[in-house]
Amino acid sequence: MHSPTKKRRPARATVKSGTTNPDEAKAEAAELATIYDYVRLAAARLKQGRVAFAHGTTDPVAEAAFLVGEAMRLHPDEVEVNAARRVPKAAGQRILDWVGQRIATRKPAAYLVNRMYMRGLPFYVDERVIVPRSFIGEIIDSHFGHDDVLRLRDPVTITRVLDLCTGSGCLAILAARAFPNARVDAADLSKDALAVAARNVREHGLENRITLLQGDLFAALRDQHYDLIISNPPYVDAKGMAGLPRECLAEPRMAFDGGADGIDLVRRIIDGAKAHLAPGGGLLCEVGRCKPVIEKAYPGAEFLWLDTEESEGEVFWIEAARLADVASA
Repeated sequence: MHSPTKKRRPARATVKSGTTNPDEAKAEAAELATIYDYVRLAAARLKQGRVAFAHGTTDPVAEAAFLVGEAMRLHPDEVEVNAARRVPKAAGQRILDWVGQRIATRKPAAYLVNRMYMRGLPFYVDERVIVPRSFIGEIIDSHFGHDDVLRLRDPVTITRVLDLCTGSGCLAILAARAFPNARVDAADLSKDALAVAARNVREHGLENRITLLQGDLFAALRDQHYDLIISNPPYVDAKGMAGLPRECLAEPRMAFDGGADGIDLVRRIIDGAKAHLAPGGGLLCEVGRCKPVIEKAYPGAEFLWLDTEESEGEVFWIEAARLADVASA
């Protein structure tokens, strides 16, 4: 029985990793009680560990909040408002272990917790797929809604969607949610990636609207036509591949490698989309920093380059009618 005049101390976690100084570790552990405490400590360790942030978070604080949220079973949007909430001992130890693994192995945080969020939705991920991070989800929201200034298409008129290089299936799932009348085909060359996509499709209850296809780009589609083709293909050039951070080396190489100039697959998508777009349809493709290379490869092509909150000119849109006359240099 606890004395009513003495406050019960909150559960503390044992620090197993991070600082190598036992006295510092003991002092840090003694200060850990709330979500805020753990985010602060995790962010400091991630910063000190000089890890790279390119997998859904952009800085140490955001990644720390993500890991703490996962340990506490909170959506990322719920972490800040629960900053004063106390962290149970088991969850605290889990956070410290994840941070230690993140620094020691350089694995993306999403692989450690087997989860990543896009547009607020959770997706299962592991080493069979690239960690989801695409600007296309934002563009679907910003350019296909009823009140958008630049509305590419009325969402209710889109009935057939193709997601090429689907990976975890996240873009296919976002498309199915954004276009209520659409059936979505999601294609990928990797059988392993499609197994992850199948899990995500099932967890989001979209088995009746999303069909997964294994094949090299358009190879599995035969004569199908689509109102919208979306793709976030590999687009890292040879120089970029040579300089990938360790975090990216944990991901499937084929998800990055775009050939010497970065647009080997992009060329094939542009050229192949012509035969698979319905009248009035369009191609939405993410290409990273390859805009100059693409414009040089397709002089005169009327690509519409789209910006997002965190990108400028990394995604293009081109209508089927304009794509029909596109020829590479």
